[in-house]
Amino acid sequence: MAKRLFPRSIRARLTTVATLAAAVVFTITAAITLATAPVNLRGAVQTRLELAVRRVAGELQSGEFHTVLRTPSRVQLLQVVSARGNVVATSPGVSEIPTLMRFRADQPEKIYTTELTLSRHLTEPEAHYLVMAMKVSSPIGVTTVYGAASLTDVDKALKWVEVLMFLGIPLILLSVAGVAWAVVGAALRPVERVRAELAEITGQDLTRRVPVPDTGDEITDLATTTNHTLDRLERTVETQRRFVADASHELRSPISALRTQLEVASAYPDDTDWRATGEQALAAADRLAGIIDELLMLARLDAGAFSERRVVDLVRVAEDQIRRRAGGRVPIVADLCASAPVYGSPMQLDRLLTNLLDNAARHAATRIDLEVAVAGDKVIVTVTDDGDGIPPQDRERVFERFTRLAPARAKDKGGSGLGLALSRDIAAAHDGTLNLADHSPGARFVAVFPVPEHS
Repeated sequence: MAKRLFPRSIRARLTTVATLAAAVVFTITAAITLATAPVNLRGAVQTRLELAVRRVAGELQSGEFHTVLRTPSRVQLLQVVSARGNVVATSPGVSEIPTLMRFRADQPEKIYTTELTLSRHLTEPEAHYLVMAMKVSSPIGVTTVYGAASLTDVDKALKWVEVLMFLGIPLILLSVAGVAWAVVGAALRPVERVRAELAEITGQDLTRRVPVPDTGDEITDLATTTNHTLDRLERTVETQRRFVADASHELRSPISALRTQLEVASAYPDDTDWRATGEQALAAADRLAGIIDELLMLARLDAGAFSERRVVDLVRVAEDQIRRRAGGRVPIVADLCASAPVYGSPMQLDRLLTNLLDNAARHAATRIDLEVAVAGDKVIVTVTDDGDGIPPQDRERVFERFTRLAPARAKDKGGSGLGLALSRDIAAAHDGTLNLADHSPGARFVAVFPVPEHS
């Protein structure tokens, strides 16, 4: 197994990255500083000394000659030496200093530069100096102008720079690592609280929620989204529990009835009308099969599983429904447009219309109105009956699974209470809606679907 270059912990990784980035920045800065600081510091001393030497040379050439030379600040020595080696002019107080003849200027009007350690007679004995020499012609003959400026301050400054670089950078990097570790730890502390709370939440207790920090950052959004997810999960689990309980109850009734019929027939075989008993058993089995089919389709919809999807013309689906229901108890009065394309599953859309028409057929008194129309980018399917209608307070409850109102139970004892719930789920799976609209007498169901973009 390959070794990891970085630790697993986000806190450690971010601290490492921050420290490495700081190390790169400070290393580059230190390299630039160490490369440029000596040149800049010595350049300032050299410029000052060169100006002083050229000033004295200019005075000699113009005849403005003084035996005591005016020495500018931070220039320790100025000398004028004749061709014979005699000091003809020097800085105040250092007339006894021997000449700097060991450093010679060969060509006239040219500055020569070197670094020397000068004698004890200067203000900084045995110190490091920058020395310049320039040969000039003057009224008193050929002379050489010498100048010396101490490099002690420069050397001290460079030593301090080196100390700061080689000792200060490691200390700064340690500080960066410590600050990064503390800051990242503080930032991730709410995440750890969220993780700890999530670890305590189980399927038996979904009422707990993770703490939401008031920082207003991405961690707050994460905690809020997590709580919303837990809300949906709690609702889903509760719906599944009710669904299982209701399904068990609905399946128990036909199974119990079928079992009772068969037990009675088996106990009294000679007195049993086996033909009637078989028909009743088949009816109970059909009801069980219908409930199971609806449960399976609801389960597939809940899981997001869809059959093959394509563009379906709901007008053709409605026409097929009308043909299959010809000669029924109540007639279907159709008002269909030329074409109503919807992108979806043909089987599920046919099931939705089947459920709506079955519901209308159970409650209609004299007729069922079926309308399919296109309005803008919407396909609208309306199924209306002229029955007793649904009270306003129950118009949402009828779409709940296994919900059957008292009038429905009285008219049809074999219903399961799944048809309208399944129809609404099918509509939602096709990006549509299914609702009850105001209508009297009877009930009006309105399903709305989007028209496909490339239809």
